[in-house]
Amino acid sequence: MLDPVLRRCIDPPLDRAGAWLASQGVSANALSLTGLAIGLSAVPLLAFGQYGVALTAILLNRLFDGLDGPVARHRRRTAFGGYLDVFCDMVFYAAVPLGFALAQPENAVWAALVLTSFVCTCASFLGRAVLAAGRGEHDRGARGPKSFFHSAGLMEGTETILAFVLFCLLPGFFPWLAGAVAALCFWTAAARVFETYFATKISDS
Repeated sequence: MLDPVLRRCIDPPLDRAGAWLASQGVSANALSLTGLAIGLSAVPLLAFGQYGVALTAILLNRLFDGLDGPVARHRRRTAFGGYLDVFCDMVFYAAVPLGFALAQPENAVWAALVLTSFVCTCASFLGRAVLAAGRGEHDRGARGPKSFFHSAGLMEGTETILAFVLFCLLPGFFPWLAGAVAALCFWTAAARVFETYFATKISDS
């Protein structure tokens, strides 16, 4: 929901940084994988209660994720690069709740609920992209240049990162925050299913 607003603010500086990195020969795929490695380091940090350092790792992961796209555009965009970017995002999103489950046993059920809701949002997101590709639909670019169709939703990248920030700043409230995030994710997935149904019904009629 907030992604289009945020993109208008961060895209210009990210594009300038991406152009410079590309001129230095930095690979977009290398940025994606490095960002994933940094993001995964948050899991043991969270498990041992190092929430501040874990938050730094989470934010650094998002910085690398924001840079790989501009670097690819200034060098050479590839289908595999777009695939790798999404793969790294999904692995990172799933890893953070795991860290909180390892930190406190009482968090485990709530972390599992968040992970279940993430699977639903990911399935609705990727399924919509596959359908759009098969039907020749094109992304409108509201979330910046993308490798494939991005469907809107109440819980997108910006909202997920805000949730992770709150998890780290308020770890004692993780069960309550996780429950709220899961509810929003389930709502997002359901809304995407309905949107897809009506979009295809109208165009097919």
